[in-house]
Amino acid sequence: MKTVNMMDPNLLADPFGGFAALREEAPVLRASFPWLDDDTPIWLVTRYDDVRTVLSDHRFVNDPRNVPGGTVDNARTKIAQARGVPPEYADFLANGMLDLDGDDHLRLRRLVSRAFTARRVMELRPRVEEISARLLDALPSDRVVDLVEEYAYPLPITVICELVGIPEADRPQWRAWGARMVSMEPGALAEPLVGIIEYVQGLIPRRRATPADDLLTGLIRAHDEDGDRLSDAELVTMVLTLVLAGHETTAHLIGNGTAALLTHPDQLARLRAEPELMPRAVHELMRWCGPVHGTRLRYPVEDVALDGAVLRRGEPVMAVLVSANFDPRRFDDADRLDIARESDSRREVHVGFGHGLHYCLGAALARQEGEVAFGGLLSRFPGLRLAVPPEKLERQLMPGSWRLAALPVLLDG
Repeated sequence: MKTVNMMDPNLLADPFGGFAALREEAPVLRASFPWLDDDTPIWLVTRYDDVRTVLSDHRFVNDPRNVPGGTVDNARTKIAQARGVPPEYADFLANGMLDLDGDDHLRLRRLVSRAFTARRVMELRPRVEEISARLLDALPSDRVVDLVEEYAYPLPITVICELVGIPEADRPQWRAWGARMVSMEPGALAEPLVGIIEYVQGLIPRRRATPADDLLTGLIRAHDEDGDRLSDAELVTMVLTLVLAGHETTAHLIGNGTAALLTHPDQLARLRAEPELMPRAVHELMRWCGPVHGTRLRYPVEDVALDGAVLRRGEPVMAVLVSANFDPRRFDDADRLDIARESDSRREVHVGFGHGLHYCLGAALARQEGEVAFGGLLSRFPGLRLAVPPEKLERQLMPGSWRLAALPVLLDG
């Protein structure tokens, strides 16, 4: 069976075309992954129906400790250690809410889910609009603007840090940590991860002494009143997860989506003419150029036959979201960007935010931030255009991810 090299330069540069070819050649196939040795091959699942199965079927778990037999290594821990993370810090990347199953997952999810309900997100909208307007006011019209650095990142990191309770003075450091953690440079993961963990460990006693109306205060209260609900390590990991997941992906949805609209003038013109399409447009942009191309690893708890392949118990599996979102078996004319594709913006068909029990907790907030970000940008700057040819836009080449290194634009026509 063919083995895909996830670091293949052609696949990194064009994951859409690369995974489309793989999807038609072999819907389930093996892959080699950076930082994992040859003894840990990964299964890739590429077709829409199979991806939804892996993400929702009880036979697949996130935590390898839940695989019967107890002999399955945690691939995320191996990756962290291979990237230079000290063993005592590696578990913070492998044992958070996103990595657990069943009651443990639900226990942690319930602690923060109220902050991300549709009602709570709607209540946040005026504040998101205020932050967006302030950032747009500050953009200079007399020079090239890097929209990723000056708008796409500051908006979601401000929102999530206010929600969680990260002091304003410390937010630039979180932005720097987040950028370093996704770098492919050797050893780049260890320093920011250690920095984040030690920062949160220091912030907790300060917030305990001075409570506030934020998620961190609520988590500290849950920890202090009932340690069985939230351990010391889980408290730290929850803050790390919420802040990083709450701004990195949304920032690149805004960056990728803006670039997509600017290179599809027919769709841009329609969105300007019919702003009521914005919720549907955000869904389509998440499908067409979403920043997350591969999920966290799942593990079969038993041998599973899937599309002609047998995934053995305990073998790591990655669901390839970008391939599923372009599967012609589910999407007509899948390669075409169509901002009106979603017939009902309340029921998404794409899997950009995942599927099943681990569906993205912050999806509603991310969609709202996208609506506000695109809406404010397009209404404020009718002459907005790229400052470089589309083929000159630089990407951060990272397996399983799609992100712009920068988005240089001119604001006035």
